[in-house]
Amino acid sequence: MTASISAIEELRLELPGLDWITDEGRVTRLSQDFSWFSPVLNRQLKDKRADVAVRPRTEDEIRAVVGACARRGVPITLRGSGTGNYGQTTPLAGGVVLDMTGYNAFLWVQPGVARAQAGIRLGELEKQTRPSGQEMRSMPSTYRSATLGGLFGGGFGGVGSINYGPLGAPGNVLGIRAMTIEPEPQVIELRGAEAMRMHHLWGTNGLVLELEIALAPAHPWLETLVTFDSFADALHFADKLANAPGIVKREIAFFAAPISDHLAQLAAHLPKGCHTVLSLVAESCEPAMLQLAEAHGGTVSYRRTAAEVQKSNRTLMEFTWNHTTLHALKVDPTLTYLQSGFVPGRHVEQIIEMEQLLGGEVMMHTEFIRNVAGLMTCSGLQLVRFSTEERLAEIIGIHRARGVHINNPHVNIVEDGKAGGPLPPEVIEMKKRFDPMGLLNPGKLRDWPVKAVPAEV
Repeated sequence: MTASISAIEELRLELPGLDWITDEGRVTRLSQDFSWFSPVLNRQLKDKRADVAVRPRTEDEIRAVVGACARRGVPITLRGSGTGNYGQTTPLAGGVVLDMTGYNAFLWVQPGVARAQAGIRLGELEKQTRPSGQEMRSMPSTYRSATLGGLFGGGFGGVGSINYGPLGAPGNVLGIRAMTIEPEPQVIELRGAEAMRMHHLWGTNGLVLELEIALAPAHPWLETLVTFDSFADALHFADKLANAPGIVKREIAFFAAPISDHLAQLAAHLPKGCHTVLSLVAESCEPAMLQLAEAHGGTVSYRRTAAEVQKSNRTLMEFTWNHTTLHALKVDPTLTYLQSGFVPGRHVEQIIEMEQLLGGEVMMHTEFIRNVAGLMTCSGLQLVRFSTEERLAEIIGIHRARGVHINNPHVNIVEDGKAGGPLPPEVIEMKKRFDPMGLLNPGKLRDWPVKAVPAEV
């Protein structure tokens, strides 16, 4: 902890009516996310924590906290539900964790678009849109707990991205309402491309209050697992299904053996050593999907209609994306993972090549997705048998040398992870505009190092 005790005490004395969290255990929990997926980040971040946390419920309360922190130079780390994996919500400079989960109102829905406060959970947001026959275009497997603001600040895409691409694709986020971090905070509406200059920057260049997002038509989704003896047959089936224009789908994931052996809750449906394709397709498209599965030698081992899923409140969506990693870690805590992007049109070839090079040490898990240009490809969330940090770096290098893009999930600096280099000038200008004092999540941007908080205020 680096913020002076006097500064923290003064914050609480100035704003006694707020929901301050001071219990050491709860503050520690609110200072962490799922960065323990990475043994590298777990080592680097396990002892980092805030001085205090606060859970505001109104815009006026948020404004009061932000202004009071800015006047004292106290760092602010924004937090949703903490379902990220890079330590985005872990303070490097102590200060205040601003827990946004209490600021969670659903505001309105119209044809093709909805608006809500940043702290709303994604499952609740979709519950509000479904009566109008609409659902989210994409959402992570953590949708039950993840927040809208957290998805925007630290997320990528998820279930539905096979149709609409990642969250950052033009047209998926229409606008945001954001607050500046200064003694007299200002609230500004940003639209379109300008709004996206705060996307996936871990809450380092602006405090997002509300988001306006595009919606998709809702369908009754059939959930299936199709198993295969052959790696190639499973992969080619998944690719054909993803590219079939007449089959309406929401999710396709490919799990190479032995990943299926790590999904303990589905063990009754997954023969030992099988390769598996998980899918959500519109119920009306089941015959066409089954025809493709049969043509590739697949066996349907699990089938649930939309009504059955709703009744059981158990969905295969919670075995996709990084939930796959979570389930696998429960079976083998020595595993870790990668995040990769394959070249559209070459993705099948590259997946086969990487399996031949690293099979056994790196277990192939891919999610089918359209990229920002609308081309079908795969995002990889491969499981890795971790040995050393040096070998992990070698594995990353092997992928990159063969044209597979790696978003390194084992670093805690924005520029070193998804950004992949220096931030664009327009993002830097947004940082200067919305966080002129450099108080948001300091230490996560290379060009804004951690500043010392004054000992006396």
